[in-house]
Amino acid sequence: MSEKRIIYLDYNATTPIHPEVKKSIMENIDIYGNPASLHTPGRMAMEKISEARNRVAKLINASPEEIIFTAGASESNNTVLKYVVCSPQSGCKATCCAWAGRNEIITSAIEHPSIISTMDFIKQQEGKPVVLGVKPNGKIDLDALEKTITDKTALISIMMANNEIGVIEDIKKITEIAKKHGVLMHTDAVQAAGKIKIDVKDLGIDYLSLSGHKIYAPKGIGILYVKKDSPYCPFIHGGHQEAGRRAGTLNNLGIIAMGRAAELALNEMETESKRLGVLRDKLRDGIIKSIPDITINGDQKDILPNTLNVSFAGAEGESILLYLDMEGIAVSTGSACSSDSLEPSHVLLALGLNPELAHGSIRFSLGRDNTESDIDYVLEKLPPIIAKIRKMSTAYNRSKK
Repeated sequence: MSEKRIIYLDYNATTPIHPEVKKSIMENIDIYGNPASLHTPGRMAMEKISEARNRVAKLINASPEEIIFTAGASESNNTVLKYVVCSPQSGCKATCCAWAGRNEIITSAIEHPSIISTMDFIKQQEGKPVVLGVKPNGKIDLDALEKTITDKTALISIMMANNEIGVIEDIKKITEIAKKHGVLMHTDAVQAAGKIKIDVKDLGIDYLSLSGHKIYAPKGIGILYVKKDSPYCPFIHGGHQEAGRRAGTLNNLGIIAMGRAAELALNEMETESKRLGVLRDKLRDGIIKSIPDITINGDQKDILPNTLNVSFAGAEGESILLYLDMEGIAVSTGSACSSDSLEPSHVLLALGLNPELAHGSIRFSLGRDNTESDIDYVLEKLPPIIAKIRKMSTAYNRSKK
């Protein structure tokens, strides 16, 4: 009988800080100057921030001046979406107000809560959110998307890769459709960064959001990419930082750390993605072989190499999570931003799963510290846990008679 281990399989929720990023933080712990100041400590800080900006830009093939540092992707997403309800009447003089009269935003039913909730706010502000359904495999129906566009559509916002099921959307084709109709394009690329190649120039997008803590940097730092000459309205006012695009004294250590994390992500991505893909496939195949009555959620071709979402009929996801946790295995039942909700995953419901099956879903998301022996351990512990939970389920046992 194997001894209990601690295995973290929730990297899509957050990542531990990379050892090299920790080293970078300690090396720069005394970079305290305000980057807006002209004195030596301020210039030292600005030099480090410029270096970090260049590193982040390289990760997505952007120009450094197109990178705005934020507190995270939720802020970045809010910044882009809320420009639609910005107007001269509200006192705004930003270039986005040239789009007054276009008040529609198209997004999908499987977006992150920071998009879905912001759309609810936009509706309250007399904007018009349009939520597009997805195919059962989680992919956007491109024909349906194009038919949804009207002369009032200002923006399309579709995530590059889903945080729960890992499905990768065809952002380049979606952007081509948007540009054909004179519509701006945004993508939440939080889960894609460091796992698949991102080239904003090739994609043709106007806006892109990233978060540091999903690429082994600390929490509280992110970026918003804004393509040169794309309309933009600041979300936070009160200072001239970030060329007047985002007020607030810059987070020196967070920015430096994210820059180093971006550099490492770019250098390690190809090798690490292949390694994680092998481990993910071993886990998926092992579950299929050892546990009956399961559903693998989402397209299995266009998918992040580290993500696996499985529904277990007759077993509550929360129960599975807690039993696994007692064995030292950390997983998720869905998006970490809605983990305190008892509602089934909106992503899985959008795929067409019934609420009961959606409730019985577990997301396994792998990362740089996982090994083949971790997968072996999970495959040892998971089948008896599912069997135990199902044995206690009268509904499941009744359905088998």
